[in-house]
Amino acid sequence: MIDFKCWYQSRAMWGALIAIASGVANLMGHQIGPQEQQALIEVLSGLTAMAGGLLALWGRFHATSRIGASPKEEQ
Repeated sequence: MIDFKCWYQSRAMWGALIAIASGVANLMGHQIGPQEQQALIEVLSGLTAMAGGLLALWGRFHATSRIGASPKEEQ
């Protein structure tokens, strides 16, 4: 693996976090089965992708400089 991504873009990371949370929930008397865990992974993956897109748009609208060539290329 040579590609890098943020931790919240990793389905494996979300799966691990949900597995931990379901273990804690189980200790507290709530049952979260494998199907519910998979559904949570799908939902959270989609939400984080949407949040990343919204953050990118927000950043672009609030940017103070335009997108273009670097200063070295302009000269």
